[in-house]
Amino acid sequence: MSSAIERILATVLLGAIACASGACGRADGSADAGPGDRVVVATSTPCADLARTVCAGVPGLRIEGLMPAGVDPHLWRPTAGGARILARADVVVANGLRLEGRMADVLPKLARSGCTVFEASSAIPMDRWRTAEDAHGQADPHVWMDPALWALAAEGLASCMAREDPGHADRYAANAAAFGLRCGRVAERVRAAIATIPPGRRLLVTAHDAFGYFGAAFGIEVRGVQGLSTESETGLANLRALLDEVVARGVPAVFVETSVPDRAVAALVEGARARGARLETGGTLHSDALGVPGTPAGDWEGMMLENARTIVGALGGDASGLDREGTAP
Repeated sequence: MSSAIERILATVLLGAIACASGACGRADGSADAGPGDRVVVATSTPCADLARTVCAGVPGLRIEGLMPAGVDPHLWRPTAGGARILARADVVVANGLRLEGRMADVLPKLARSGCTVFEASSAIPMDRWRTAEDAHGQADPHVWMDPALWALAAEGLASCMAREDPGHADRYAANAAAFGLRCGRVAERVRAAIATIPPGRRLLVTAHDAFGYFGAAFGIEVRGVQGLSTESETGLANLRALLDEVVARGVPAVFVETSVPDRAVAALVEGARARGARLETGGTLHSDALGVPGTPAGDWEGMMLENARTIVGALGGDASGLDREGTAP
């Protein structure tokens, strides 16, 4: 570990100690600041959106995200700025299951020092965690890709926030319940649209294995050129096997991702074309990160619908039922 990273982590731990003493998260650093000064810090962009959704309308709460749009959480390292944000946190909202791979040591230390650390995956029963065949038993962290699981994460965060802030427990619960209904409506529309793809073409090939929960929820096979983490290498044998399957099934499109380099997907397309197959890049999907705020994929709901539109359109289905207006409560 470089000395710069060591200094950053030292800053994080100093913030954790302050949190344990009751000063963490106060705008002026005082231990007796009121509840309106609470700071909720979220790691990835899906977690930040979940925190904003569950905490909506609660006065005085400030939600801060560590990672900007488009950043790969598997590879993100705490920066000096990120360490200062963590040092202010009353509650840290993380995904868990090693999504924040390079923060794996920081989050437990924060929790042991007194800050409340909520991992979204902890609200999901372990028997609903997915394990990829090539992941050596590692659970798939991309739980937000299944609306039913992400609704459970919202309920878990609402319960956590209610323990921290009992005076607004009803608001947190109501927000989570409303989000759960919205998740259900999104799931219905995406499932119906996926069903319009010709059965032989229901193969979703992406840059890395981030869509397993999506595939299980919506009835589409999923293959990732890389494994669960973008740190994994692409094996030549795996790439050849995937190329054989794509060509044999006549799949028309494969997909790149906003937070992952597209080299392996480009190699797959080139290899298929060399065999005479008509394979295209079907578009760019949001996998480990949401889009820029204010864009169609800038929040969880928009990201799910935008991804589904891209997938269904490129694989020959009917995406006309995926307008966001139809999913609003």
